This record gives sequence, C-alpha cells and structure tokens, in this order.
Amino acid sequence: MASFPSTFPVMLMISTLMLGSLILSAFASNLYQDFDITWGDGRAKILNSGELLTLSLDKTSGSGFQSKNEYLFGKIDMQLKLVPGNSAGTVTAYYLSSKGSTWDEIDFEFLGNLSGDPYIIHTNVFSQGKGNKEQQFYLWFDPTADFHTYSILWNPQRIIFSVDGTPIREFKNLESIGVPFPKNQAMRIYSSLWNADDWATRGGLVKTDWTQAPFTASYRNFNANACVWSSGVSSCSSSSPSSASTSNAWLSQELDSTSQDRLKWVQKNYMIYNYCTDTKRFPQGLPLECTKS
Repeated sequence: MASFPSTFPVMLMISTLMLGSLILSAFASNLYQDFDITWGDGRAKILNSGELLTLSLDKTSGSGFQSKNEYLFGKIDMQLKLVPGNSAGTVTAYYLSSKGSTWDEIDFEFLGNLSGDPYIIHTNVFSQGKGNKEQQFYLWFDPTADFHTYSILWNPQRIIFSVDGTPIREFKNLESIGVPFPKNQAMRIYSSLWNADDWATRGGLVKTDWTQAPFTASYRNFNANACVWSSGVSSCSSSSPSSASTSNAWLSQELDSTSQDRLKWVQKNYMIYNYCTDTKRFPQGLPLECTKS
C-alpha cells in the first residue's frame, strides 16, 4: 500500500489571499440546531444531546436529513462512520444541492460492498441540472472502523473534495471556456442511507443481504464555515477586503504545491474511475474541462 512521504503536512495550507466577510461558523455543533430529520419514520436519530446522528436502513425504508440553513459557498466538514460488515447494495449519500429542474449539486456517495471488499467513494458535480462528471475512489483506510472527516470546499474559483484533510478531487471554475460552474444557487446539505442494489455494488450484481439489517451510518462533528443564504441575502459580503481574517480564508483557498502532490498521490493510487478518461462514453470528444490540466 502506498504511503505519504514524511514531508507531507497534515493540514492543507491556506492561501494568503482572503476576502472580508461575515461568516457563520458552527464548531462541533449541536446537530439538533443544524439539521432536520426529513424521512425514515424513526430510523434517523439524533443522540447524545445532539452530538451524534445516525441513519438506518431496513427492508421497509431508509432515512435521511437535511440542513436547516442554505449556503452559497462554504467549507463544510462532517465526520462519518459508514455501514460496517456486508454493506453491499447500500448507498450513503452526503451532498449539497439546490432545488428545481436546473439544480446545482456537489456529491459524495459511499457505495457499500461485501465484507472485506473496499467501499467506493463516488463524487460528482452538477451545474444547471447537468452532471456526468463522476470520479470514483477507494480509500486508504477502513471507513467503517472509525469516524473520518469528509469535506467540501466550495468557493467561487473551485470545489475541492477532501478526506481527513487530504484532497481527492478538484473541480475548477472554467466558465471562461464555457463550462458551467455552480455559483448562483444556494444549496442545502442532505444525507441519506438507502437501498440501491440495482446498481450500487458491481453494477447491481450483488444484492442487499437483508439478514444483516438494520444498516446504520453515523455522523458527528459537523462544522460549517459558510455563507448562509436567507431570504435572498447572503451572510457574507466581499465589499471590505481590508477586513480579511483567517476565518474566511476558504473563500479564496486553493491547493498549494504540497496539497497538489497529495492530490496526485490519491489520484494515482486510489482513483478507479475518471470521466475525463472515458473516451468510450464520450465518442464525440471529452468534456471541455478534461482538456485543461
């Protein structure tokens, strides 16, 4: 198994370019305050005085929750512990999404597998209702044994997916060459645990083993440094850059050279699907963003 060179720092370095803003921060927040359970008929629970949230799936139903707030840009962190054991056929989805027929969306989906086989992290970006930008990865650890931090950094220049501070994917704003980028629609955070055994594991060949139910995924330590969108107004303002502070560094954060090396390490060793190399899928030519390094 590949390992990080000892020179790699633990945390992403933050760009020194910052925009002044009023940022909502929720550190290790009370999940009662941040989320509403939206479906599952009691299968989703907030426990330990708001410190822990669990979603469960059985043969009758899955379950899900959504954030009380909508966000227009932010750095969103959540710790997840995925369904252990034989999780084949199950999908744990954790994503940002707007509403409507031309919605924007930023996806983490965790595709279950047979005991001992690796989970697959499925990522995608939708803009104006169009996605088809999938990248998939294995992980370099067992995501069912403990909690790990899954992060989405979304600012006007880029989207960065990270796991425990290690970037696994960057989607840049390339509107300059005609690639849509999600920047005008506020999004809520959603998560759900559901049965997708028609496609989730080996293309649907492996079905959910209901004798293992209920299946449970756990969440804790939500953190949002983000612009909250309410009644058409953002809590952030970029009108006073002179008042920049470290709390809003994410608004202009980018990958430094060390983080770019870590991204390349992940993509070399753990990426198992990249739409940008799937020439059979795009016989008329790869998407525009795939031509940019």
